[in-house]
Amino acid sequence: METTAAPPPLPPPAPEARTGRPRPADRDAGREVARALGELTRLHGAVIDYSLERMDRLLADLGRPERRLPAVIHVAGTNGKGSTLAIMRTLLEAGGRRVHSYTSPHLVRFNERIRLAGAGGSAPVTDAVLAEALGEVLDVNGGQPLTFFEGTTAAALLLFARLPAEVVLLETGLGGRCDATNVVPEPAATVVTSLSYDHQAFLGRTIISIALEKAGIFRRGVPAVLARQDFSEAARAIVRAAAQIGAPLRSAGPNFYAESCGDGFRYVADGRTMDLPLPGLAGRYQIDNAAAAIAALEAAGLAPSREVLARALPLVRWPGRLQRVEGGLGGRPGRGASLLVDGGHNPGAAQAVAAEIARLDAADPRRNLLVFGMLATKNPAGFLRPYRGLVEQAIAVPLAFAEGPAFSCEELCASAADVGIACRPARSLDEAMELAARRAGRNPARIVVSGSLYLAGEVLARAGLATG
Repeated sequence: METTAAPPPLPPPAPEARTGRPRPADRDAGREVARALGELTRLHGAVIDYSLERMDRLLADLGRPERRLPAVIHVAGTNGKGSTLAIMRTLLEAGGRRVHSYTSPHLVRFNERIRLAGAGGSAPVTDAVLAEALGEVLDVNGGQPLTFFEGTTAAALLLFARLPAEVVLLETGLGGRCDATNVVPEPAATVVTSLSYDHQAFLGRTIISIALEKAGIFRRGVPAVLARQDFSEAARAIVRAAAQIGAPLRSAGPNFYAESCGDGFRYVADGRTMDLPLPGLAGRYQIDNAAAAIAALEAAGLAPSREVLARALPLVRWPGRLQRVEGGLGGRPGRGASLLVDGGHNPGAAQAVAAEIARLDAADPRRNLLVFGMLATKNPAGFLRPYRGLVEQAIAVPLAFAEGPAFSCEELCASAADVGIACRPARSLDEAMELAARRAGRNPARIVVSGSLYLAGEVLARAGLATG
């Protein structure tokens, strides 16, 4: 097992020895990052098998940075991965730890995905540092087939191996077993958050097959944590997989749990009880993510003190997760309206958000309107079903910045009609907000923008909200 102390950082190779190019000047670094990311996109073939062969070859050529990391906590799941990781990062940094983290996708800038430890806490990687790491990956790869995510993950691992830290928080991109992040030989702990149906073309069509793919991050002898699950068959599959692999598993329910308690929540584990403040993220479901985060840190030997928990939980931030956007968007959506932005894009995420909207509505009844757009790989009917009877109208929008095909507004409205939700198309986000304002009229409204992280990112960028 890796210790929590950071290993001596590897000295970066001299630029001239690697490529003959100096590190890009700050004013040029942004263009270099865009060029490198574009090159990775071009290397990503139309059909690339779902495996770790390319990643293994690239990391070997890069000198095996994945074997030179500080303590790693590896996080897989369908929903709640990013929030759970953000909670762990906040708790660790509040306790004085230096933390690197890797998440995906980003909302506004790619740099959000890679956060590097610093004296005052972690921050998104700068363009200059990112450009150099991406350039090294491209040079070493030599034009061979590679996915975008593999290339960027390799760049992150290079930086994590070279820059001092005590902990690396590593989020899977897709699945677990063959995810590009699943290259760390012996993490300090692994975590599986809430499972739902998503990425079924790669992970299988049943919740059990999805669960088994996520359990692929488990390692023999490495403690694993399982968050509360909505599908009992998924939980049972994870328990069986952990036993077969030999990973000691702590599951929400039998080993730890959390429940609402007054204005906070109660965390119970191993006969210990702690009454704690809510994490600084909207949604009661974040209590489950906080419990998984605390259990994971305990399993990794990084348990925060009660004082740190009480001080740091309210400070947690994770953009695009039921985030309230004050003042609307460019003067919209109108007087008295509230705008909530959430990047959820699968049935499980929609169910959690809809439950929170229903809870808000019970205390503050409003006209609920849903503005949504979705990638063509998603399940619109499954996503929309939890909102039936809760939203007065849905408004479908195109995804302006999607990295892949998206459903047309007409297709999304047809799915809404199939599940019994009134829907109308909009040609843009601006038009959608105008339609929502018109529908709300003089009445206070609650406008929820959801269905895609790309759409959430567009809203946050337009509202001028930093996401790092």
